[in-house]
Amino acid sequence: MHPMLTIATRAARAAGQTIMRAYTELDRVEVSSKGINDFVTSVDKEAEATITYQIRKSYPDHAIIGEENGENRGTDKDYIWIVDPLDGTNNFVRGIPHFAVSIALQYKGKIEVAVVYDPVREELFSAVRGKGAKVNDFRMRVTNVNDLSNTMIGTGFPFKARQHTESYMAILGEVFSLCADVRRGGSAALDLAYVAAGRLDGFFEIGLKPWDIAAGDLICREAGGTVTDFTGAHNYMTSGNIVAGSPKVTTQIVKIMRPLLNEGLKR
Repeated sequence: MHPMLTIATRAARAAGQTIMRAYTELDRVEVSSKGINDFVTSVDKEAEATITYQIRKSYPDHAIIGEENGENRGTDKDYIWIVDPLDGTNNFVRGIPHFAVSIALQYKGKIEVAVVYDPVREELFSAVRGKGAKVNDFRMRVTNVNDLSNTMIGTGFPFKARQHTESYMAILGEVFSLCADVRRGGSAALDLAYVAAGRLDGFFEIGLKPWDIAAGDLICREAGGTVTDFTGAHNYMTSGNIVAGSPKVTTQIVKIMRPLLNEGLKR
């Protein structure tokens, strides 16, 4: 196993233990609001501290960017760990068992190692650049479909970017009319992992952050998927607007989107 994947896996599992201990006692979890329908819990912070501790033990000089604590600078700027300690916090707070730990390692601007860990189902989705993707010890591949008619597509509502609601609903309406069904799970990291595992044929969402998608991006691509922004380019880590899926599904979703995008979604 790649040594940095070993550390990412160890950190994700340790954070998962922290999360699941709290999940059995949700009434004791402290919840505060970061914005409209955007929560942070004491568990997010504790899980991120657990991940940081595990990384720092082996790589004290690496930089770490986490959702809750921002950038934790190291002296080696080539290596950056991008961490979401609890992707799907809203699900967690309400007791919905669908959330994950997301950890990615970027080296000189490219994601090299990725882990998405679902502590409820004890599923570890992982990838190393150029080495393929796995769920636990099993290889993953995206589905091989040619058109949208029999597909299941994942999505996420733009609850943090409501200025895009009209465009989003237009896109959703068009996609829904052409595919078999749509799912909204509430964790972008797991949505991307599910595309890689062939559980979803495609996925799109508006206004995500780098820590939401960095790990899932590599996992999806290493499983044979295509990941783009809404214009078919590769600016999704900056814009937060992402389309992922088997190559033909991604192409068809982007084609549907293009005439429906407002100016803010074309960047």
